[in-house]
Amino acid sequence: MNIRPIDIARKLNISTSALRRYEKWGIVPPAERAANGYRMYTEEHVAYFECFRAMLPGFGMKITKEVLRKVQRKEVEDALWIVNQEQARLHQDKTMAEKTVRILENEELDKFELGGNRKWMTIGEVSAFTGASSSAIRHWEKEGLISLPRDQENGYRKFNRTQIRQIQMIRILRSANYPLEVIRQVLKEFGHNQIEVARRFARDSLDKLNYINRNQVRGIYYLYRLCSLLKLL
Repeated sequence: MNIRPIDIARKLNISTSALRRYEKWGIVPPAERAANGYRMYTEEHVAYFECFRAMLPGFGMKITKEVLRKVQRKEVEDALWIVNQEQARLHQDKTMAEKTVRILENEELDKFELGGNRKWMTIGEVSAFTGASSSAIRHWEKEGLISLPRDQENGYRKFNRTQIRQIQMIRILRSANYPLEVIRQVLKEFGHNQIEVARRFARDSLDKLNYINRNQVRGIYYLYRLCSLLKLL
């Protein structure tokens, strides 16, 4: 059965130009044309459009495009593992957010032993402890989010407890998609001992991650529907 673009657009509350744009991006199969040149969409196209719209809030544009293109190529296992990887990454972000709240409440960081009489961590130790990659930490320093002293003997970056807390805050706020200017303001208030502000943002980040998780589950449901319609599962 052929379905008019306007009917699909109304159902999804988008414009017909958006449908054409999605087709141009290659996230739905090309539509056949009627004698008058109009596109002739099918139930299969509708399932692709619905899946795209459902996955977008939880997985973002890049991942959603990649998954649907793989589905078109019948590379369903690859598509599902991409989704699984994003879910695992989100779970890691959630774990780190919870850890950040504990750190801001002066619980977990105090349990971390540097060993001996050391007062500083190396960038590798901080990366392992916070879950933030060394390259991300260097980038945040370049962006002016953190200021790191250097060891006078070897020039390596040094991290104390305050800077580790800052890195934890940056990591969780970035995972919750806060813009850099908001993060700068949070760190500024954090530096002025406005610890409750930092705690509030950490808790809000947890709420945002929960929201993303709900949207990912919804997107996975529509992906399952699409793959079932295509008899790929």
